[in-house]
Amino acid sequence: MARRFSAPYQSEPVSSLATWARNLAVFAVVAVVVSILIVRFGFLEIKPALATFFGGLAIAALSILLGLAGFAAIWQNGSRGMARILFAFLINGLILAYPAYLALQYRKLPAIHDITTDPIDPPRFEALARLRTGEGANPAVYAGLYSAEQQRHFYPEIEPVELEISADRAYAIALQLVNKRKWLVIDERAPQPPRRVGRIEAVARSPIMGFREDVSIRVVADGEDSRVDIRSASRYFESDLGSNAARVSKFIDDLNTAADADALKPVKKTPVAPAKPAAKTVKK
Repeated sequence: MARRFSAPYQSEPVSSLATWARNLAVFAVVAVVVSILIVRFGFLEIKPALATFFGGLAIAALSILLGLAGFAAIWQNGSRGMARILFAFLINGLILAYPAYLALQYRKLPAIHDITTDPIDPPRFEALARLRTGEGANPAVYAGLYSAEQQRHFYPEIEPVELEISADRAYAIALQLVNKRKWLVIDERAPQPPRRVGRIEAVARSPIMGFREDVSIRVVADGEDSRVDIRSASRYFESDLGSNAARVSKFIDDLNTAADADALKPVKKTPVAPAKPAAKTVKK
């Protein structure tokens, strides 16, 4: 009698939904990273870059839906693929966490993009004006009364900086802080007579996407002291999600700290040479 062998053990198949969820999550990462590179290095205009970015977010959301469907299928038929679903959820969570935070900020903060310490006479964008003429760019002129009212309500701490140091020292410290932040300086003019007004115009970048945000700093002599005004405005979008106010507030804090330290420095006195004794007259 021939011996019968049982069929070899076959593992359960991998859920196709789990595989699709993982693959879409990886593709979403690629799309988001490519969009960030496009914006940072200026390969394309802002609209195609944003379309790529939001497309990546949509793919991540679709990956989550397929992962949930795959989880239900695995629960019912016992197929494999849970590790792929968990991997997809991890990737999608990392992709969507920051945009979700920005969405909450958008609901909480005012839809303004132009912040200044002096809404009545804000520092102008002169050299920067030519960079704010592209399609969809905000104008170089100040945003106006509505922006000033919203700023006063939401960011009351942003005020002109009064320093007990000379305008020359205030300008030098401000320029040092700008260079320390690695902002791209477009124009710099020290406060020289008879104008006695110093200006610094520079371009800052938002942390992740690298959106351009223009900064103008004005230094004016006030007797022996000085006054510094700062303006920071997004080049694109009507709402900055608080980024310009945060930049101006941090700059004010650092400027005050550096100016206080500079004022406390001891003044170096030029050593005075001892007077030579007068020559004696010899009587004959």
